[in-house]
Amino acid sequence: MEKHTALAPEELAGLYRRHIKMVYQICLLMLKNVPDAEDAAQTVFRKRLERGPALQDPEREKAWLIVAARNECRDQLKHWWRTRRADPEELDRLTWQPPEEAGVWEQVAALPARERLILYLYYYQGYSTGEIAQLLGESPGTLRSHLSRARKALKLRLEAEGYGPS
Repeated sequence: MEKHTALAPEELAGLYRRHIKMVYQICLLMLKNVPDAEDAAQTVFRKRLERGPALQDPEREKAWLIVAARNECRDQLKHWWRTRRADPEELDRLTWQPPEEAGVWEQVAALPARERLILYLYYYQGYSTGEIAQLLGESPGTLRSHLSRARKALKLRLEAEGYGPS
């Protein structure tokens, strides 16, 4: 097995500048907690540094970061549930300070983590359903079903809050 050499500091700095916003947003969408999202995003870049040299294709690099962010958040959520049982009142106190469109983001944040991630990748990162399916390891048909369900759930939530048609 070939051992990777470390990523050069200037390569990591460029990678960080290009992708930190995306990685942080994924972590925030999944974890719904600013400090945990910051920690997870930093962990993703630390793991990328340890992984080795830059990938030649920028899209593969971006895809690696998306999958790494998702996996890191899943790991944090698993650890949280194994080590801590919060009462519903405590969960209600968890806050998320979205940067823009607070009402819409609040409704997106209320969706299950998988639906939030799919909506984010599709609408905010511009990935096709086929690309998202490949990133998440599922068939394109299954992904389209998940996207459709996420859209319907978001639409219902937004309409209930007074957005869109009455």
